Amino acid sequence: MNILIVSQYFYPENFRINDLAIKLQRKGHQVSVLTGMPNYPKGKIYEGYSWWKCRKQIENDLTIYRVPLFLRRKSKGWQLAINYLSFVISACLIGSVLLRGKQFEVVFSTNYSPATVGIPGILMKRIKKAPMIFWVQDLWPQSLSATGAVTSLWALNIIGSMMTWIYQRCDLILVQSQAFIRPIVDLNGHRERIQYFPNWAEDIFISSTKEKDNELIGDELIKVVPPDGFIIMFAGNLGEAQSLETIVAAAEKTHNHPIHWVILGDGRKYDWFLGQIEAKNLGNRIHLLGSKPLKSMPRYFSEADALLVTLRPDPIFSATIPGKIQSYLACSRPLIGALNGEGSKVIKESQAGFAVPAGDAEALSSVAIKMSKLSATERYEMGKNAFNYYQNNFNSGVLIERLEDEMKKLTKSVK
Repeated sequence: MNILIVSQYFYPENFRINDLAIKLQRKGHQVSVLTGMPNYPKGKIYEGYSWWKCRKQIENDLTIYRVPLFLRRKSKGWQLAINYLSFVISACLIGSVLLRGKQFEVVFSTNYSPATVGIPGILMKRIKKAPMIFWVQDLWPQSLSATGAVTSLWALNIIGSMMTWIYQRCDLILVQSQAFIRPIVDLNGHRERIQYFPNWAEDIFISSTKEKDNELIGDELIKVVPPDGFIIMFAGNLGEAQSLETIVAAAEKTHNHPIHWVILGDGRKYDWFLGQIEAKNLGNRIHLLGSKPLKSMPRYFSEADALLVTLRPDPIFSATIPGKIQSYLACSRPLIGALNGEGSKVIKESQAGFAVPAGDAEALSSVAIKMSKLSATERYEMGKNAFNYYQNNFNSGVLIERLEDEMKKLTKSVK
């Protein structure tokens, strides 16, 4: 099958769509990608790229077409708005030229935010006369309201109307959480066109394929965590949704225990986070190590005693399963979660750790202490439960075979 993926983010930016594209290519499909110049999360174009360089690339046998866009820069609201809009315009205008004369059987568009990526996806659907699949990772306008990114009721209504327009023109809508289905149906998404299609972890996170070739990782942790320290590790975006204030408050409450909160990642609230650590004199308890390459993450996770996920206490985030949960489970490590809804449900069902209400720093500190007092054997059993649950619920081989079947059905219906 000849597949066009439309995604504002793609390799070398670290998103699950990279792994999906590679897996489809390896299964014998011809996969092309229409994307922007990589600049997430720091807002600077990656080394080796520019507005006018690397317009077409071959990576992992994938053909990647890149269009220029306004950089995220410091990720202020107006900068993100222009960033999102610029990709829509470039992908529609320049992307149409780059893909001129090329035929595709399926258009696959994915929205991690912005959901506006659906607009060039729909244009490509019409130009190429191919069915379109939309993989929803982030619910607009709900998440924009929840994070405070958009507060104007008028603007939120406009965005809601845009999402109705996009959903109505999709042939199939895939959702990363069962709880996403109702909000999309409420925006006139046809229920029969919506299917649950969760995230999974890249193969390197699976226990049997972990890469452990970077011994410097252990050295880096030794410098900040004493030998008797208990490591609770958080990895991923540092933004409004992640309720970083809950981690700060929990760290304050556990300062009399040998618990160290190691943070891997970057994002809009990095500077705020650093400022809070300094202001509250928590530099010996919370350790910000910055962003790390994807290939090194399993090695970092293997050094953690427990892996942490947090979200804000908002209904929209209750509907979300953060992608890091699948990676944590696949790594066979115990989990600690301060979140509600679907993500909390996964942790509890898997019996892989402890989940407390979102935003509850007191409860988070209590389960952190409880986890630190468990025996190594007890935590090992939690890790085994995590991996087993991952294999039974998020196996990428099963999921991608399902996706292939759906693609074949769509192409037959068009013919």
